[in-house]
Amino acid sequence: MADEELEAIRRQRMAELQAKHGESANGQGQEEAKQRENDMRNTILAQVLDQSARARLSNLALVKPEKAKAVENYLIQMARFGQLGGKISESGLIEILEKVSQQTEKKTTVKFNRRRVMDSDEEDED
Repeated sequence: MADEELEAIRRQRMAELQAKHGESANGQGQEEAKQRENDMRNTILAQVLDQSARARLSNLALVKPEKAKAVENYLIQMARFGQLGGKISESGLIEILEKVSQQTEKKTTVKFNRRRVMDSDEEDED
């Protein structure tokens, strides 16, 4: 009986290790795909932007990563469709940033709902 229990424990442990190894291999594949996508994005941006524009975009990514990602996506899309004539300078990037800011600008409105509370003054009037 001890041999059977030991063999069952070994099989269970082996199955756990195989499952864990399978998950890590799948995770490595996803990480590699993300890395390849990142490399591709960086090479496209390096071809499209000059040094000062890339520096400005990286500074923006530190402060507002979602806005920088939107600008990167916009630039990559323009590059893929051949809408860019040459390298974009810092002033060109500033114009693109202004366009993206206008498109994603949030309008904040404040609405006051005043509740009508029965005042003791109203009861005195009757």
